Amino acid sequence: MPVARLGKAAHQTLAGLPEEFWWLWTSTLVNRLGAFVATFMALYLTLDRGYPASYAGLVAALHGLGGVVSSLGAGVMADRLGRRPTMLIAQLSTAVSVAVLGLMVHPVAIAGVAFVVGMASNASRPAVQAMMADIVRPEDRVRAFSLNYWAVNLGFAVSSAGAGFIAEYNYLAGFMGEAAMTLACAVVVFLKVPESRPEEAPRVPGAGQPDDVRLSTVLRDGRFMGVVGLSFLVALIFQQGYVGLPVAMGTDGLSSSDFGTAISVNGVLIVALQIPVTRFIQHRDPRRLLVLSSLVAGYGFGLTAFAGSVGVYALTVCAWTLAEIVNAPTQSGLVVRLSPALGRGRYQGVYTMSWSVAGLVAPLMSGFVIDHYGAAWLWGACALIGTAAALGYSLLMRSLEPDTQGQPEPQPQPQSLPGSAWDTAAEPVVPGAGSVAAALTTAAPVVEPRSTDPAT
Repeated sequence: MPVARLGKAAHQTLAGLPEEFWWLWTSTLVNRLGAFVATFMALYLTLDRGYPASYAGLVAALHGLGGVVSSLGAGVMADRLGRRPTMLIAQLSTAVSVAVLGLMVHPVAIAGVAFVVGMASNASRPAVQAMMADIVRPEDRVRAFSLNYWAVNLGFAVSSAGAGFIAEYNYLAGFMGEAAMTLACAVVVFLKVPESRPEEAPRVPGAGQPDDVRLSTVLRDGRFMGVVGLSFLVALIFQQGYVGLPVAMGTDGLSSSDFGTAISVNGVLIVALQIPVTRFIQHRDPRRLLVLSSLVAGYGFGLTAFAGSVGVYALTVCAWTLAEIVNAPTQSGLVVRLSPALGRGRYQGVYTMSWSVAGLVAPLMSGFVIDHYGAAWLWGACALIGTAAALGYSLLMRSLEPDTQGQPEPQPQPQSLPGSAWDTAAEPVVPGAGSVAAALTTAAPVVEPRSTDPAT
C-alpha cells in the first residue's frame, strides 16, 4: 500500500506538465550539476593563488554585483528578444567567461572576469522564470516552480560534493567542467526548447491601445514593488545561512567541516521534502503561507543565538529550511500573477534583482553586526526582519481590495508551442487592474496555485 500511494503521489506531482517544461527542467538540472566554481572560488583564490581573504571577498562581491546589473537588462531582453535567445546568450557567455576566469592570473583580471561571470550566469534566470510562466497552465505553476527549485538544489548538492574532489585534483578542471556543462545546457535549450514569448496583439489604427510594458512601468507598480521589497527582506534572512552562519560557528570554535555538516541538512531536506511539501501547500491559502514562512525563517535563524554545538545548529537549519521550501514556490507564483504576460521578463528581472541585492547586502550586514555587537545580535535582527516581512505581507494583502474597475489587458496570442498547455481563459494581471489580495486569492488551485527564489 505505501508503494502504491508513493506511485500515485509521484504521478500527481509529475503528470500534466508540458514537454517543453521538462526540457527546461533538464537544462536547469544540467546547469546546476556543473556549478563547481561558486563552491570552491574562495578556496581557489586563498589556497591555490595565495590571495588574502579580503581579496576573495572583493571578488565575491563583484560577482554578486554583476548579477545585480544583469537582472534588469536580462529581463528587458527576455521581453524584447525572446526567452530562448536570452537564455542562449546568457549560457554561451557564461561558458566562455568561466573558462577564461580559470586562465586568469592577474588579480585585476580575475576580479574583472568574475564580474562578467556574475552578469552572464544571472542573466538566464528572468528568462527561465518567464518561460515557465508562459508554457505551464496557471493551476500547475506552483508545482512547476517547485520542481524547478528542486532541480536547482539537487544539482547543487551533487556539484558541491563533486567540487571537493575536483578541487583536490585540479582547480582548472573545475572551471573547464563548469564551462562544458553550461555549454551542454545551451545545447539542450537550442535543440529542445522553443520560444514561448507571447505575441502582442496587432494594433488597430485609431483604436485605443494598451501602454507598452516598460521597465518604468514595473518600477511604478506599487503593489509589485512592495512584494519585491518584502522578497528582499526574506532573501536577506536566507542569505545568512551562507555568510553569517559559518562565521558564527567559527567563533564558537567549530570547524569548516562542522559547518559543512550543518548546512548539508539544508540541501538534504530540500531534495527530500520539496515535492511532498508542495503537494501539501498548493491547496492552502498563499497569503497565510507567505506570512508563516517569513516568521519561521526569521525565528529559525533567531534560534541560532542559543546554538553551541553542531547538532543544535543543524536543528536551526531544519527550521529555516522548511520556511524556504514553503516560501520559494509560493513567492514565485505570486510574482507571475502580478506580471502581465507581455512584461514577464521585466517583472522577473526586477524580482531576481531583489535576491541579487540581498546577496550583496547580507555579507556586509553580517560582518558589521558580528564585529561590533556579536553573533547573537545578528540572529535577533533576523527574527525582527522576519517579523517585519510577515507584517508587511499581512498589511499589503489586507489593505488592498480588488479593483473591479481596472481594464484587463488584451489576451496575447502565444507563438506555436507543439505539445504545450496554454490556458487562454487565464488573463494575466495588469498593473492597476487588481490587488495583491486578489492575485493571491486566485493563486489557489482551480484558478491558479503557487520562488527564486530563488535564488539564488
